[in-house]
Amino acid sequence: MPKHTATKDTPVTTLVFREVTAAVWSDFAKLFESRGGPKNCWCMVWRDMDKTKERPDKSARKAAMRKRIHAGEPVGILGYYQDVPVAWCSIAPRATYRAGLADRQESDDQQRVWSVVCFYIHHSLRGQGIFAQLVKAAENYARRHGATILEAYPVDKTSPSYRFGGFKPSFAKIGYNLIGRAGTRRYIMRKKFTSV
Repeated sequence: MPKHTATKDTPVTTLVFREVTAAVWSDFAKLFESRGGPKNCWCMVWRDMDKTKERPDKSARKAAMRKRIHAGEPVGILGYYQDVPVAWCSIAPRATYRAGLADRQESDDQQRVWSVVCFYIHHSLRGQGIFAQLVKAAENYARRHGATILEAYPVDKTSPSYRFGGFKPSFAKIGYNLIGRAGTRRYIMRKKFTSV
């Protein structure tokens, strides 16, 4: 990880974002396996796994994610600082996630809904406005791939779980509208794109 000692006076202003593909698998794995990285879940919580395994371990989750990436399935974007992967956003067509992610809306059949599900920012760079950069990059990525709606599932700041999906006020601040609930803790918030 970069040896950046960010402060309010010297924030990280710009990251470079790349789609996660087989070509950047090693960068993706490096970020996930870094200290504090999401190496236990491999961002498979809302994605289907092998039904023959009751409780897949982290190596099975890693293998499942690798298989998806190498098959060319959209899974998300990486953020780079000084050529080092430091941030992740799970952004993909909602149909590629498990049905339990959120209830489908009646009008969704005519829409191209993508879901922004999870974020991870390396601890050394938190509090520097990277979340907003990640969401903006995710929106651009989804739009380029034909999305008409982006859906997020944040929680309240006091929530004891699902915090990896971001916080409700952060999404409200950048133009996402509340449309419902997903379970008892997660909200469903959406942004519609005016043009693709």
